[in-house]
Amino acid sequence: MAPRVLVSDKLSPTAVQIFKDRGVEVDYLPDVGKDKEKLAEIIGQYDGLAIRSATKVTEKLIAAATNLKVVGRAGIGVDNVDIPAASRRGIIVMNTPFGNSITTAEHAVALMFALARQIPEANSSTHAGKWEKNRFMGVEITGKTLGVIGCGNIGSIVAARGVGLKMHVVAFDPFLSEDRASELGVEKVELDALFARADFITLHTPLTDKTRNIINADAIARMKDGVRIINCARGGLIVEADLIAALQSGKVAGAGIDVFEVEPATENALFGMDNVVTTPHLGASTTEAQENVALQIAEQMSDYLIKGAVSNAINMPSITAEEAPRLKPFVKLAEVLGAFVGQVTEDPIKEVEILFDGSTAAMNTRALISAALAGLIRPQVADVNMVSAPIMVKERGIIVAEVKRDKSGVFDGYIKLTVKTEKQTRSIAGTCFSDHKPRFIQIKGINLDAEVGQHMLYTTNADAPGIIGLLGTVCGENSVNIANFALGRDRPGGDAIALLYLDAPFPEDVLAKVRAHPAIESAKPLQFDVNGN
Repeated sequence: MAPRVLVSDKLSPTAVQIFKDRGVEVDYLPDVGKDKEKLAEIIGQYDGLAIRSATKVTEKLIAAATNLKVVGRAGIGVDNVDIPAASRRGIIVMNTPFGNSITTAEHAVALMFALARQIPEANSSTHAGKWEKNRFMGVEITGKTLGVIGCGNIGSIVAARGVGLKMHVVAFDPFLSEDRASELGVEKVELDALFARADFITLHTPLTDKTRNIINADAIARMKDGVRIINCARGGLIVEADLIAALQSGKVAGAGIDVFEVEPATENALFGMDNVVTTPHLGASTTEAQENVALQIAEQMSDYLIKGAVSNAINMPSITAEEAPRLKPFVKLAEVLGAFVGQVTEDPIKEVEILFDGSTAAMNTRALISAALAGLIRPQVADVNMVSAPIMVKERGIIVAEVKRDKSGVFDGYIKLTVKTEKQTRSIAGTCFSDHKPRFIQIKGINLDAEVGQHMLYTTNADAPGIIGLLGTVCGENSVNIANFALGRDRPGGDAIALLYLDAPFPEDVLAKVRAHPAIESAKPLQFDVNGN
């Protein structure tokens, strides 16, 4: 059955056609995003939801989205999506961080020019038939210091444009390396230094707990007199009341504001101020950008729903369309290893170590870790997946460690999962052969070669004659058919394990008989989704 996508905001017709061409059923209802009740009523029918900024993906809507697998935001901002709620439900949230980068950067530069030369006021005056040439005295851009707060996709483009305008560009970004700064031709500085030196300050950072109100009265007091401030990033980065006071006092010579604390901003104290240029969130509003982000989100969502490829996800490791086929068997392997340990471990898990040996160390290990964690906690949380698993593990206080190493054995690559509880440490390792099926190659440090079956019985015992006969007799007397079995031991007379392959779940009454035998140390029925994705 083809996946279904709802487009609840206005999106390019070409994007809708992309869904159809990729084999995705699509309903284009561009006004339903504004109707919360109607959207909640129909959202349960869809696997994907494509939105812009009008649709609010709230926790309430997510609760009604019983089949939803992915939300795609055509644009960079995901403020209108409850990402924690989506992640807990295992819903991938994608955006298009690059589709409107140039457009937004150009708008910031346009506002900088508009402020420097008072273009909006001069335009209005001239249209009114006035000739106030002496009133509009501007400042040059050349030679001035441009302070860029946030030097990511958009900020780096603005920085490059500033360098091209012969400005001296200083940038504050905790993640900006010295090499990248040198490549851009900018000087990396701390925030206080940027405030003290910049003639123009432009914001290009997401709205987070750390960046909220980053421009406030205290910050403004540390800036140069006559500074000009531009915000094309997010409302909430600037305390608007503090900016207004600074504009009125002359501390700030002008401001170019495209985003506001409350949007739509039909009323705001910044409106009508002579030294303020305002625009209605136009950063991404060009024909090219709107088309780019629409096409990009349609392609991303289709690739995920059809191929399992994940790109530009906020809450999930990316898996490219090229690596998805090769990675898929090992994702399944990681999930199966986690599921094994999750089913045999009864005590609360304290720590998890995931070892990637040989070729697996070069794979997309973030995706493999997510899969392993999903399998690990699925016995307790049935609807967990690769998106929600890392969050649930973190909420439970489980420490997760990743180890990579070069090939160390006979296998080209394998994954080993080790968990620690208060009482014990358990480990299991597995790999995929040429048939792409996951196989167990070590359990409890005991080597073996075992396929993964849908219904299995796992037993541990001291190595001694008659154990297999015992299991066969108990199963035979109780009409339990053993399809196959795998055995392993660490040494003669030492620890031994057995895996029995069954046609159906192991009956509880028969399990009690197996456990009652003194030769059996433990017996645990296992179930695996061998046919799942």
